[in-house]
Amino acid sequence: MLKLYGFAASNYFNMVKLALLEKQLPFDMIPIHGCQNPEILAISARGKVPILETDKGFISETDVILRYLEDVYPTHPLVPADPYERAQVWTLAKEIELYIELPARSCYVEVIFGGRPTPEALKAKAGRDLLKGFAALKQRAQFSPYVAGTSFTVADLYFLYSVDLARLVGKQLFATDYLEDMPCARALLARLAQNPHVQRIALDKDAEFPAFLERVRPRDRAREVQNE
Repeated sequence: MLKLYGFAASNYFNMVKLALLEKQLPFDMIPIHGCQNPEILAISARGKVPILETDKGFISETDVILRYLEDVYPTHPLVPADPYERAQVWTLAKEIELYIELPARSCYVEVIFGGRPTPEALKAKAGRDLLKGFAALKQRAQFSPYVAGTSFTVADLYFLYSVDLARLVGKQLFATDYLEDMPCARALLARLAQNPHVQRIALDKDAEFPAFLERVRPRDRAREVQNE
């Protein structure tokens, strides 16, 4: 049986978890946090989660795991069969990751974890990049009703678990709602929130998040002390 390693407060872990649930694949969850101890580094070269254990070994990096699942378990697909359309879906997913999730992530210590303020130069860059990222999403996404068209795809995984956090960054740091002029995107978030699998994942995340905050805040404070 497949085993998914990670923790419920991780948005990338939840992308893979939702994919497994949507594809109706049985799996066990192994709770671990990304770190640099030898046991984790033995199965993930950067000590990051999520990690998928298969009968042949371990796979890391979210997009690689998702591609593996589509290759090996084609039932209940999350990408189109047509190669060109499939490439468009993966492009949307990658653009959301690179131009929305990653810029927002640079501000998570302040916004999500209540830690030190984001350095002004980094904050300014994140603000510029997020505006461009959401402009690209508005231009390329279909939202009819899903990101890439009429079917739920991997693009929706990245959308669901990236855009909500980026909106939080926008509202808190830039007084901006990046979806203000994208009613179809807001409608999709509401639609996805009704998905039973999404609701299950949200409950797991909410249950774990307080302990996760307690775990990361001391680490963040230690970095602050080192920089004082």
